Amino acid sequence: MLIPIICQHIEAVTGTRFRAPRQRSAGGGCINSAMVLEDDTRRYFVKTNHASRVAMFEAEAAGLNEIRNTGTVRAPAPVCWGSADEGAYLVLEHIELGAGGSAASRQLGEQLAAMHRSTHASFGWDRENTIGSTPQINTPSDDWIGFWCERRLGMQLELAARNGYRGRLQQQGELLLGKFAALFAGYRPLPSLLHGDLWSGNYAADPEGHPVIYDPAPYYGDREADLAMTELFGGFGRAFYSAYQQAWPLDDGYQTRKTLYNVYHIVNHLNLFGGGYLGQAESMINSLLAEIG
Repeated sequence: MLIPIICQHIEAVTGTRFRAPRQRSAGGGCINSAMVLEDDTRRYFVKTNHASRVAMFEAEAAGLNEIRNTGTVRAPAPVCWGSADEGAYLVLEHIELGAGGSAASRQLGEQLAAMHRSTHASFGWDRENTIGSTPQINTPSDDWIGFWCERRLGMQLELAARNGYRGRLQQQGELLLGKFAALFAGYRPLPSLLHGDLWSGNYAADPEGHPVIYDPAPYYGDREADLAMTELFGGFGRAFYSAYQQAWPLDDGYQTRKTLYNVYHIVNHLNLFGGGYLGQAESMINSLLAEIG
């Protein structure tokens, strides 16, 4: 019964009748289910989840609009969201997506650098959101080091302890949090608008070959955190990094700090998907501690 309610909501916000005689499932990742609803003239991409996740969808819509408002890289336009019949939904502009070539990669590098130049007075954001399905606390702060220690890596380590991952991960993690500031000697990041979850599965190209990013977990933070995640699982070509560097060169120390930022995502994967990520998290933390000395 959720689809008729979604169609009614689409009608209400667009002012045009919509009944979606054609419906098909679509890849929705590990967190949500997804489908495409269409009639003879319009097509929408719809994410669904349990009704308790409606706030997650609301935050995603706000994040997409935050990115779109910069006028830089393309992101799908939110249409509507809500919950009914124990289900939550988010309706988005449908964009035909395909693999981007080197031209799209180069354009993404330029546009991401431009997006990162959209800055804020403080680190964080004006609302909480999620990284995957894990809560991501964005309470604003003027102190980037404190923000990352308390609201990013520190929170993930606390969650890992509650999930039963104690021992060496927690011991070494606490050491790293205590020595965190050493990685920022002479470096003062700006509060840049970040995608927040920029791996290759959240990037594609539209039919004109222009880059599109989606599924964000945005906040204002160090731009290096976005660049670091693009390297975590691969999939971004040399043209992307070259274009970004030409638009806004990275600072000294990035090669070490990128591991610091990616520990956050690996511990989050540990919390979401299980112990297969434990060894990688411990190894990354140990390499950082060895670098700091």
